[in-house]
Amino acid sequence: MIIDQVLGQLAQDNLVNFAAPLFALAIVIEIGLSRQQQRQLYNAADTLTSLAMLVFSAIAEFLPKIFAFMAFYALHEISPLRDLVGRQWWAWVALLLLDDFTYYWFHRANHEVRVFWAGHVPHHSSVSLNLGTALRQGVGERLHKFLFWLWLPLLGFDALMIFTMISLNLIYQFWVHTQLVRHLPAPIELIFNTPSHHRVHHASNLTYLDRNHAGVLVIWDRLFGTFAAERDDEPPVYGLTHNIDSQNPLTVATHEYAALWRDCRRATTWRDRLRYLCLAPGWRHDGEDRRASVLRQLRTDLKPLT
Repeated sequence: MIIDQVLGQLAQDNLVNFAAPLFALAIVIEIGLSRQQQRQLYNAADTLTSLAMLVFSAIAEFLPKIFAFMAFYALHEISPLRDLVGRQWWAWVALLLLDDFTYYWFHRANHEVRVFWAGHVPHHSSVSLNLGTALRQGVGERLHKFLFWLWLPLLGFDALMIFTMISLNLIYQFWVHTQLVRHLPAPIELIFNTPSHHRVHHASNLTYLDRNHAGVLVIWDRLFGTFAAERDDEPPVYGLTHNIDSQNPLTVATHEYAALWRDCRRATTWRDRLRYLCLAPGWRHDGEDRRASVLRQLRTDLKPLT
């Protein structure tokens, strides 16, 4: 049966499982180095919350992942390019670029559309940045994530190929969640997402807010105007603009949904309710517009992004 064939292929998407022991080893090494350098990069409660969010996100993704794989399989079957695009080396290179391009817009939407932000915000809820923070995945974003990749099977890429590339992209992103690597050679910093670029992404400084959405390649941020370089004179301040001060995994996973619900109830028109859902975090119908893009326009003392 086709369903058995589809699920059999999905079972082969297990790269992250193989990477998990390496992730654990890297975290142990980083803990040791941070203690050696007396930097206190880790907090036990914070790390346990990150592990809990990893479990929550895996549970939340279980059914969406199955449905997405089935949808990718069906779309690939009707693609006019399915017989042209196989698993040749050039197809993998093309898919790497297209997948990373897709991830950029998915990640950017998670920051610029509040209902998506509510599902992504757990990843930014820690006031620390370390390799353990990489495990603090967004829960709600699992419900809409795969919608952004629906166009790729129509280009002839098969479902397992796409899921493999999504996993490789995710594995790459693990190592950029560190403070122990300062700057890499300029050509690498120019093209790739690096720890320096991703520290900017996790910062709550107005200069850095909603910047550097890259997965593997930072070229998308440079092309579409969302790049900001890390500055020695402005150290990143990690966490949210208003931290939740809680390590309760349920609170971390749901607090922004609760805030969004309260704002929608306060709104007096359906138009404003829709704006709360679709505009960036910080928009208000009855007060100051505190979206990052608006605040940056009002601040004349901010340095250029690059």
